[in-house]
Amino acid sequence: MTRNQTKTEARTDGLDGVVVAETEISGIDGERGRLWVRGHDVETLAHERTFEELLALLLEGALPDEEGLSRWRSSLGIARLRAFEDLWRMGAALEAENAMDALRAATACLEEDGVGNGSRTSRTIDTRIIGALPVFAAAWHRRRQDLAPVPPDPGRSHAEDFLHMLHDAEPHPARVLAMNRYWVTVAEHGMNASTFVARVVASTHSDKVSIVTAALGALKGPLHGGAPGPVLDMLDAIDTHGGSATTWLRAELAAGRRIMGLGHRVYRVRDPRAAVLEEATQQLQQAGLSSAYLERARRAEKAANRLLAELHPERTLAANVEFYTAVLLDGLGLPRTLFTATFAVARVAGWLAHAAEQRDGGRILRPRQRYVGARPDLMVSA
Repeated sequence: MTRNQTKTEARTDGLDGVVVAETEISGIDGERGRLWVRGHDVETLAHERTFEELLALLLEGALPDEEGLSRWRSSLGIARLRAFEDLWRMGAALEAENAMDALRAATACLEEDGVGNGSRTSRTIDTRIIGALPVFAAAWHRRRQDLAPVPPDPGRSHAEDFLHMLHDAEPHPARVLAMNRYWVTVAEHGMNASTFVARVVASTHSDKVSIVTAALGALKGPLHGGAPGPVLDMLDAIDTHGGSATTWLRAELAAGRRIMGLGHRVYRVRDPRAAVLEEATQQLQQAGLSSAYLERARRAEKAANRLLAELHPERTLAANVEFYTAVLLDGLGLPRTLFTATFAVARVAGWLAHAAEQRDGGRILRPRQRYVGARPDLMVSA
């Protein structure tokens, strides 16, 4: 407690427990490990629906019929083609060293053709942005390898086309299924940091390109969307130091370092998304395509659970979504440098859904602060 706080004043660092919006988009039960999107459990959606169907659910409020699904696939295909045509004027943006820097800079360039100026319908703008992100991410990846970008194929699904643009090869159906499951699982997750940023910017009635570029900046952080890659670094380090997960984890905890992929601000049990992604990785393994990290990750998770129960019996630190995101994306043939950008390709849908809800029914977000510094009326001059 700081010197200017009274004992009755509650700390709000991190805004824990502070409700900033009412929403119909998604809900989380952290005690029981449940996540639902517009009334549908995320596990059910991940097993039964495609990313295009989830877009309709998030942005239109209901799962689409066949005609509606066809419209989404067609409009996204056109949006990907248009984004590819824009690559020529985004060269400097795509030269960035970091994929998220490139994605943010390229997305900001969409303002140049009037996407964010209110001259088009809201759904057209949403589709334009959603369709552009996988094209920019794939083009950045290929440029880093001194390879030419691969043109989108509007006849493919969003997940299939992304994998094709990355590798310039026909993607295995199991990988397309796994990519769909990943994107459906992570597209929306309540009032996370980047979604909160999106709602703050939306509350000012700024344009959607600005909303998304701001959210991309938040997602880049290692405590948010930047976490998956370091999970594989951890598994590599365990192998390098003899292969004993318990020994390595104990040393890290003793040194006061954070274990990536474990624990969550909301869940008090295992993140339900971790189970979906672990199963998706298992299915890749059954198709002969899985990451070499799957069994190592499972051993590390079990060791971490035992060790954390021993050292911190008062709280639960279970696997979160990043733990198996890393293993799944490795199994899909993605480099670690592209993990967070691939996350963004999905999460943009959640940002845009929240932006629309905030603009439709919310006031400008203007929280208060509590000043704890020196007060001029209490300062004594020398």
